[in-house]
Amino acid sequence: MTAQQILISAKQAAPQLAQATTPEKHLVLENLIHLLGENSQRILDANQADLDRGEKEGLAKSLFDRLRLTSERISSLQNAINEIIAFPDPIGVVRRGSKLKNGLRIEQVTVPFGVIGAIYEARPNVTIDIAALAIKSGNAAVLRGGSAAVETNRVLVDLIQKALSDASMSKDLVQTVDDFGRAGGAEMMKARGLIDVLIPRGSANLIQAVVTESKVPVIETGDGIVHLFVDKDADPEKALAIANNSKTHRVSVCNSLETLLLHKDILSGIGLEILKDLQASGVTINACKKTREVFPDAQLATDENFATEYLAMEISVKTVDGIDEALTHIGKYSTHHTESIVTEDYSTAERFLSEVDSAAVMVNASTRFTDGGEFGMGAELGISTQKLHARGPMGLNELTSTKWIVRGDGQIRS
Repeated sequence: MTAQQILISAKQAAPQLAQATTPEKHLVLENLIHLLGENSQRILDANQADLDRGEKEGLAKSLFDRLRLTSERISSLQNAINEIIAFPDPIGVVRRGSKLKNGLRIEQVTVPFGVIGAIYEARPNVTIDIAALAIKSGNAAVLRGGSAAVETNRVLVDLIQKALSDASMSKDLVQTVDDFGRAGGAEMMKARGLIDVLIPRGSANLIQAVVTESKVPVIETGDGIVHLFVDKDADPEKALAIANNSKTHRVSVCNSLETLLLHKDILSGIGLEILKDLQASGVTINACKKTREVFPDAQLATDENFATEYLAMEISVKTVDGIDEALTHIGKYSTHHTESIVTEDYSTAERFLSEVDSAAVMVNASTRFTDGGEFGMGAELGISTQKLHARGPMGLNELTSTKWIVRGDGQIRS
């Protein structure tokens, strides 16, 4: 089939899943759990082929961790599907309703979008996450997983389609256009009327390309220039642990720390200890002039550094006079993903929560917690940094729209 024929077949198949019962959808997901276990070595072999090719072709180091699957990560995918099964079905939920004076009964109920498109890169786990979420929420899915993971995704999509067919559902409900390369992604972006919503996940360049070029409605999942502000009233032990975990726990993901802001009053104390700790962990530090006065090992940071999502063991550091300057800096450079403050001062914490305009704002917590799984959503479709429809981690409920159902008995409007 051509890429457009794939899109048409997905659109035609979508009503089957939209009308499926909860047990019918769960059967597909249970099939997929078993197939992932039975075919784990096949998946790992395909993934190794992708990793080997990536090394030969000079794939960016930040992408290797996202690309790599292990037995543990496959088990995590199975666990995530089990969590999705355990969640209430998001379809057919009455959001609100009323009975008018003329007797009309009105309800707003949740419905699937129809066909979800996803364009992403070097993230084979996303193939399973999106498929499982789409199936539970009654949506068909068309995927463009990128050339870096093409072998892994080919196996995963094959297993998803087998899970569907074994449950007597059309395999056209989950398809990929990877065989068409970038042309497949371009076809998705202009498929208005065939794809109902398009979700990009990946680099800032990929996301912006989809946002600017797509004729299909897009839910923007942003890159993460994530900030942590260590206030003068921070608990030193908390600050040390949170800063290190936010930066080093997993550097290749969008909720990892990229810019550390230090209050001037703690720079030579816990601020210096944090910098030494990060350096000892292998983090390259780019810092402002004031910070380098107490930590000369740092490289001099530029505006470009503060506007960079490293996705690597590298960080930008700025010393600020207080909460006002911290908020100004975040307002200038933030991508509105996640920001956190370490402080024991209640009013400062509440001001930070109120004034920072990001999808997730935290107090005394690692930025690594901005994640659908950590927020109790199971698998996530992505983290939306826009304000329309969805914001923050997107799970089952974010894959639904609504429609109004009106039941009457011959009423006419006067």
